[in-house]
Amino acid sequence: MPGTLRLCLALLVATAGACRVPAAKAADKPNIVVIVADDLGNADLGYRGSAIRTPHIDALAKGGVRLESYYGLPVCTPARAALMTGRHPMRHGLQTLVIFPSHTYGLPTDEKTLPQALKDVGYRTAMVGKWHLGHAHEKFWPQRRGFDHFYGNVVGEVDYSTKERGGVIDWQRNGTFLKEDGYYTQQIGEEAVGLIENHDTSRPLFLYFASLAPHAPYQCPQPEIDAYKNVFPDETKRTYAAMITSLDTQIGRVVAALEKKGMRDNTLIFFTSDNGGAVSAMFATGARSPAEREASGGLAIGAKPPASNAPFQGGKAGLHEGGVRVPAFFNWPGRLAPAVVDAPLHHVDIMPTLVALTGGTASPDRPFDGRNAMETISAGKPSPHEDILINVEMFRGAIRKGNWKLIKVAVLPGKTELYDVVNDPGETSNVADQNPDVVRDLEARLLGYARQQKMSEWLKCQIDYLGFQGKTVLDAEYDIDGGLPTEKPALPSK
Repeated sequence: MPGTLRLCLALLVATAGACRVPAAKAADKPNIVVIVADDLGNADLGYRGSAIRTPHIDALAKGGVRLESYYGLPVCTPARAALMTGRHPMRHGLQTLVIFPSHTYGLPTDEKTLPQALKDVGYRTAMVGKWHLGHAHEKFWPQRRGFDHFYGNVVGEVDYSTKERGGVIDWQRNGTFLKEDGYYTQQIGEEAVGLIENHDTSRPLFLYFASLAPHAPYQCPQPEIDAYKNVFPDETKRTYAAMITSLDTQIGRVVAALEKKGMRDNTLIFFTSDNGGAVSAMFATGARSPAEREASGGLAIGAKPPASNAPFQGGKAGLHEGGVRVPAFFNWPGRLAPAVVDAPLHHVDIMPTLVALTGGTASPDRPFDGRNAMETISAGKPSPHEDILINVEMFRGAIRKGNWKLIKVAVLPGKTELYDVVNDPGETSNVADQNPDVVRDLEARLLGYARQQKMSEWLKCQIDYLGFQGKTVLDAEYDIDGGLPTEKPALPSK
């Protein structure tokens, strides 16, 4: 292990209501639709007070169970790994950053995924949109991980029109790559509607709707952008808003298709984002050079991204609430009464909850880190967790227990932050010095998780990389929530 990582690890080690909803019988298992937005700001939905128009999402949220203390992961790949396995990404080696186009690793093939578990109990499984859990070999692709049908892209971001990344088309249907005209969000909406219209209702349907929007590049058809001309003065903000409204329109079409097919009353819909919105241009897009960023609808280094995570501090890639606390809700007509739940839950809870609901099983040798949260969701019971690991890496981690949240950074000079996130959700007051017993308890818990982690696949690939992305996580002077300090020169690409 390289010296820098040994030091980081050593430092971390040293300091470190509705009625009850039962599992469905074979004859009446619910249809399940999981919708994941990408880099969605916590405050960027209508029901959360935004001027961005999201009437269909708002209706689902207000008619469902809103999870107000729900945690994702700092970035895309770890978040999707947690959702698809019910296990912390540290167990897959996917806890750090995301899979780059040049990387050859993916979600380990011995991990049982949510669609595999649902197929085992009779579901037809389909996915539209962004995968980002491995692309270099077909064994990592969605259709090899439990999905009967897949339409979308397997890497991270692509151009919304050409579906290209670095000049290569990343757009396929069931393994056949396609060159298609159209706007990404509208196309996956159209595909989802078609899947519902043609579904054989003798079997339950699991649909994973993994939107790229509103992740950069910030692109949308011009008429939709112009609809925000009198709302937001900034062009990038107008485009971002239009992307979210376009996503909302497609979600509305999916709900309408379910209703027309007679499936809506027995369909459980779950909506969330993978992580918080980007507040640093460094994390708004994968394009490296200024020219690439400008050409792709990205942002220049130092520019302010359009997302808002209010009232939280920080954003995508960070461990403060703005990076990891995300909008989430369940909607199931007649089964879940509208409610607001403040008990802490996490992406890892989704698979165990859905598997328990449908009578599925986990792999005996790959136990869930998440818990069946249906009692919390349906009856307002306390969180099934004593503590919630938000994420842990070789050089940093965060954990929550009750009101308390600890953030630990082991890279020199290191820092310890403790917040009462119930009474101080904006994490404005670090009270670590005033609560040494709480810090010791949470450090011990975080250390217990840290000792279980598999070596990060990203760090294996990038440990000698001192350029653009590597700098953001290995340089102690870099504030991962606040962006690159202005006095530093632009980092070279490699």
